[in-house]
Order: sequence, then C-alpha cells, then structure tokens
Amino acid sequence: MSMANSLKKLVSCVILDLDGTLLNTDGIVNEVLKVYLVKHGKQWDGREAHKIVGKTPSEAAAVIVEDYGLPLSIDEFVSEITPMFSAQWCSIKALPGANRLINHLRGHDVRMALASNSPRENIETKISYHPGWKESFSVIIGGDEVTAGKPSPEIFLEAAKKLNIDPSKCLVVEDSIPGVMAGKAAGMEVVAVPSLPKLSHLYTSADEVINSLLDLRPERWGLSPFEDWIQGTLPIEPWYFGGPVVKGFGRGSKVLGIPTANLSTKGYSTVLSERPSGVYFGWAGLSTRGVYKMVMSIGWNPYFNNAEKTMEPWLLYDFDEDFYGEELRLAIVGYIRPEANFPSLESLIEWIHEDRRIAETALELPLYSKYQDDPYLKGSLHEDGSHP
Repeated sequence: MSMANSLKKLVSCVILDLDGTLLNTDGIVNEVLKVYLVKHGKQWDGREAHKIVGKTPSEAAAVIVEDYGLPLSIDEFVSEITPMFSAQWCSIKALPGANRLINHLRGHDVRMALASNSPRENIETKISYHPGWKESFSVIIGGDEVTAGKPSPEIFLEAAKKLNIDPSKCLVVEDSIPGVMAGKAAGMEVVAVPSLPKLSHLYTSADEVINSLLDLRPERWGLSPFEDWIQGTLPIEPWYFGGPVVKGFGRGSKVLGIPTANLSTKGYSTVLSERPSGVYFGWAGLSTRGVYKMVMSIGWNPYFNNAEKTMEPWLLYDFDEDFYGEELRLAIVGYIRPEANFPSLESLIEWIHEDRRIAETALELPLYSKYQDDPYLKGSLHEDGSHP
C-alpha cells in the first residue's frame, strides 16, 4: 500500500503564506480574542474562527465587531487589540514541517516568496524569531503593499512578477480558503493545508489538499523530493507526554480488534493543537510493566467521525489484562502517514495493521531504537506531562 506520488505539474518556484501555513498563529489568535472579549462581557470559544481565517486584519476586525456587537469602531478595535497580538509574536511556533520545507527548498535552490495578508512590518517581526527564514525568501510581500488582499490574486501576481516567473510556474501553499481562491485566480497551482481540518471538504478549488506540511511531496510538482523518509517513516523531533490510561470509545478492541491504551485529552489541548492529525509511532512506558513498541493515531478518525481530536496509542504487545489507571508515558519519535478516511471497516483495519508492521520494523533501526532507554519512559512525569 502506498500513497499516490504521480506528477501533477512542473513548477519552478514556491509561494508560501505565513499565518496558519508556516506559523501556528491560530492558537495565539484564539487566546488573544478570548482575553479581549471577556473585557466586553463576551465569550470567544473558537467556533467562529472559520469566519476570520485568511482575511486581512481589517476584514477580520469587522467580523468580530459585528458578530459580537462591540460598542466601538473597526479602527478602535484594531488599535486596542494590535498591541495584544504584537506581544505574542515572539512566542509563535513554526508549524510541524515548516522548517523542514524551507530548508529543503533553499537547499535545492528553489526560489521562494512569502505572501501574506498581514502588514509587511508584522511579517518581518514574526519571521525574525525564526533563524534563516528571512534570507530564504527572494520576495516578501505584505497585505499593505497591494491594493486588495486575498482572495484577490494581486498579492500572488505581484510575487510572481518580482520573482520574474510566469504565474503558471508557481506553486502556492496556503491554509485558508481566501488564499486558495487567490492562488487559483492568479493562474497558479495550489496546495491547501487547511488550518481548520474539519472544514477541509470546502477546499475544492485547490489542486491538492494535504493534512500538514509533513505530507507535502515536492516531487509531485517536479521539485526535488525530500530525502529524509526511512522505510516508510519520517523521523521527527521526539516529543513526550503521559498520564493515566482511561477508557476510550470501546471500539478499539470490540470493533477493530486493536486494544488501545487511551489517554485523557484534558490538559493536553496544547499538544493536540500543535500536532497534525496522523499516525505516529514510538515507545510506551507502563509504570509497572516495562517499555513497549507503540503506534498511535492523533485526530478525528474520519471513519468514526469523532467530535473531538483524540490520541489513541496502541501498544504492540498482547496483554492478558486491562491496565486502566496505570501511568503511561509516551516518547513519539516518528511519523507514518496522514489521517485518512476509508471506504470500509476492512480497509481501515488493513491500513492499521500496515501501520503496525511499519512501526515495528522501523523501531528496530538505531535511529529509533535508542529512545527505548529514554529515562522519561521509566521515570516520573512532570506535572504537565513533559520530558524531564
């Protein structure tokens, strides 16, 4: 089994959006709006995030002021909330795969442009906290440097003009629907990486929709492929978390024949928001039993259509009994594939067992096997479940 890798179209440059595509700004937007709206007796719960994703700052401000009936003008709202956002720019993390993509394209002499609806000054400030980014882009254009923001194609056409490349030879990578619309209107190829995954079905005009930047395959566009995949797996910077094993949906063993050791999502909202959904693998430590190979899904499990994003680790060992309540520690060291829907339960089970085979084989490699002895798997957790 393999994901399709057929060539879609030859391109010679890549134009990237910034917020929500390279930088995890969505979490900061939610936090700032939550704090701000409380001052006006309102509550932000994120459910209206889709209304502002990809819009210019003034357009997003207009949506918030109108939807929440705020007693101030759009300009007043912007002047009040801008300092709150500016104070957070230094703490915005790169999205998984962002540094990898930028370094890969730069290393293969692929020209890049950065085109964002944010003001140029904000763009410069945000990327200044990420070493090597500014020098990687031949062109940087902000929303205040064009007459109309996305979904107008103007910003992308201007980027192509400054790169001196025909628009049809440009590949746009975008997270928002306005951005996708802008790229297609400019006559460019567009890969969508939806920042609102539950709405990915709305990105119909994109040439390709992927789950995260980890899933971008440059060779589909005639560019040099990533060379860091090893036996069907992608090594990632290890991350750690843990907690007591809780009862899950009951479908793991009953429906799928795959008993998962579920962890409560309480207290792990940050982990869940920062990690793309998909299938990962690594090592699992049980406080009284030992360390085991593990493969894990993160996401909404489209076949079952979860209401919430979950983590479901599968310890690759046949246990004789349940161990609810025991402390489970996970060291996630690699990535296998994006989350996907399946036409039947049988095909889902087939893929899950393929994931197991890939993980079991990969964890024998020194690159991954060395983490089996990580002290975290055998020691006590920090209060936040982080690595000591």
